[in-house]
Amino acid sequence: MAQKAFCVAKHATAPSSNARDHAAGIVVPFRQKLLPHHRHYLAKWLAASERMGVLDASIEAAPEQRTDDANLVVIWVRENTNPAYIISLSGPEWILTDCLRDNELGRYRNLSEALHTIRPVLPLHQTDAATS
Repeated sequence: MAQKAFCVAKHATAPSSNARDHAAGIVVPFRQKLLPHHRHYLAKWLAASERMGVLDASIEAAPEQRTDDANLVVIWVRENTNPAYIISLSGPEWILTDCLRDNELGRYRNLSEALHTIRPVLPLHQTDAATS
């Protein structure tokens, strides 16, 4: 089931040829990765979201990449057996993609903002546990 999510994630995180192409120097953004506090926040968010139709969420590795950086947050809802959303990492950004429509919904500074866009069930704080 998650295969489509991985295809969408690969498309969503592909480098674009926008402002970086005409930059004077080479910019190397830092890479984030999913850490234990992200997993804890995801579990807390999932527990709060289930009453609103979220069926499951998991952190999965992309099949073609074996590094920890290749993890995706895959989210299923009750309406469909295919993943509904994916959250992937691209440099310092968390990219939220509507997997059913293959549409990028936004880029966020932290995981909690991306999850809040899907279901606003936990309050957002400046010192959120999922800030990185």
